[in-house]
Order: sequence, then structure tokens, then C-alpha cells
Amino acid sequence: MLSDLSVEETMVVTTPEPSKIMLIGMGFWASKVMLTAVKFRLFTMLAPGPLSSKEIKEKLGLGCSDRHVLDWLDTLVSLGFLERKGLLQDALYNNAEDTDFFLDRNKRSYMGGILEMANNRLYQFWGDLGEGLRTGQPQNEGKSNPHGNMEFFSELYKNEEKLQEFMNAMSGIQMGNFISLVNKFDFSKYDSLLDVGGADGWLSIQVCLGDPNIQCTTFDLPPVGPLAKKKIASFNLGSRINVASGDFLKDELPKADVISMGNILHGLEEKVKQQVVQKVYDSLPAGGAFIAIENIIDNERRKNTFGLLMSLNMLIENGDGFDYTMDDFEIWTKTAGFKRTELITLAGPTSAAIGYK
Repeated sequence: MLSDLSVEETMVVTTPEPSKIMLIGMGFWASKVMLTAVKFRLFTMLAPGPLSSKEIKEKLGLGCSDRHVLDWLDTLVSLGFLERKGLLQDALYNNAEDTDFFLDRNKRSYMGGILEMANNRLYQFWGDLGEGLRTGQPQNEGKSNPHGNMEFFSELYKNEEKLQEFMNAMSGIQMGNFISLVNKFDFSKYDSLLDVGGADGWLSIQVCLGDPNIQCTTFDLPPVGPLAKKKIASFNLGSRINVASGDFLKDELPKADVISMGNILHGLEEKVKQQVVQKVYDSLPAGGAFIAIENIIDNERRKNTFGLLMSLNMLIENGDGFDYTMDDFEIWTKTAGFKRTELITLAGPTSAAIGYK
């Protein structure tokens, strides 16, 4: 009889499981395997059709052993980035469906720019996260610069190739979010959009593709202008998207019915965040809207791991920037004078926090 059993006998004995510790603690192994594949353009190379490990080794000019090439490729199989038919030397490798869609550089759906930047820049800087936590100082290219927040851009703009890589990264990480925003937010109610910190104009392009009437302005620092004009021209949208140059922290904002910012507020300290929100409010007409596209952290700060990690990335990049919750956004917008707010979930961990004037 169950009632005759002792408490000790009826208890379910659980043994601590270390797999999560190892998965996260050694997570940089898997990350570097995938980032290296992006760097080598493996997924672009496989887009036309499957190849053997020998063919891949020859095309990439790899000097390691055949076995280690197979280890690398089979790791990508186990992670779901590649598919494989056959085994070892007889195997043929090709892209998984989502890999082929998002990581083939020849497709407009390519989002590997953020991964290229992660490999070329962020990987090494995140090695100094501990120092960032100890000092509160940026750990990137501007590490030795005494002027603080956002100064890494001054270094970035000195190199056109690195600037283009950064623009590609911003487009890559926001692609799904911008498309989702166009589908979920009714831009037809408004005549004009100003995208502040618009990088290469990717949001303005998506909005114009989704709405045949709206006029857009993408606003960013002067070195970004030529990159934006080039991308906008590739979509034949030069007549509907204006490229304006300036510093949103210092200059007056161009007028528009909707003002958007994608991954902009999170790079600023809280005092400056409030100042920018106020500046947006003062620039908008009555009935206008402010859209902040960010990895909005859940109010309980338990679920959006990527948002929390991105906030730590702002420590690495800017020192005093941070990602925020919807509760935070509501405080800043209500202080500025906005009547109401709305949260629209986008792709993955990203949302659009919206303030209505």
C-alpha cells in the first residue's frame, strides 16, 4: 500500500543535469563553426547544388586534414545548417532550407551581414566582457577614446569597407522585423515617414514596397548617405525616398507624420534617451506616431534572453547604452507627452514600441 511507504521511498530522486551548463559554457564552439562558414561563404557556394567534402575543401582552399573538413561540415549538419546524403567521403552536402534562404549572399533575403560583423568585430570584443563589467567602459574600436558613448563610429567611418559591413549587419538583423512591421502597422494612415538612423535605407525601402503612396526620408550621418542612395537606387525608389544627412542628437529632425528608430535608443544612456524621445515628440504633428524597433525586454526580465544579451552588447559597444522594457518606454514617452503606447511583436525577440501623439 502507498500509505505504508516512507516519505523517503515516495520521493522522486532527481540528479542535477550538467548539459545546459556545457551547452552555454562551450557555446562559442558552435558559434564559431557557423560564423566561419559564413565567412568562407560556404552557404553561398552550396546554393547552386550539393558538393562533396573533397570539392568543398578544394574550392575553399582548406589546408587541414580531410577528417577535420568532415568534422566541420558534419557539425553544421548536426546544428541544422546543412543537409547531407551519404557518409564521410561518399557524402554530399547542401544547404538546409532556412540556411539557403537567409545565408546565400546572392539572395536579397541574405541576413548574414550581422553574422559577418559578429565574426569580424564582436567576437573578439566580447572576450573583454568581464573588463566591461568591471569598468563600465566600451570594449570595441573606441576603447581608448575618452569621449565615451558611440565614439566607435568615428573609427568605423574611416574605413568604407567596415562601414559597409556594419550597414549590411544592420540590414541583416532587421530584415524580418521590417517586413513584419510593414505587415502589422498601417502605414496607409500616414503620408510620410522619417527613419532616424536609417543606415542604408532598408526600412524606408520596405515601407515603400508595402505602401504605394507614402513618402520616406532616411536620415543618418553624412558618410552613410552614398551607401543608402546606392541601395535605394537598386530598388528604383529614388523618387519616393529622400536621403538626408545629419546628427539626430544635434540637428533638427526633418518633419514627418511617423518617426521611426531601429536599434537607436538602446545605444544611448537614459538621460539622452529621454531627450531624444522628447525631441521626436516635439517634431511630430498631432496624431503622429513614434516607432522604436528594438529587442524590447519583457517587463519581468526573464524571457527575452536575446534582448538582455543585446543590452550587454551595448556595454561592449557604447559603455552606457542599454536595452529596455516596455515599462521603460512608457515612462519616457508619457514624460514627453505621448497620449498612449502600443507594443507590436515582430520577428524573433524584436518588437516595435509605439508612442502616439
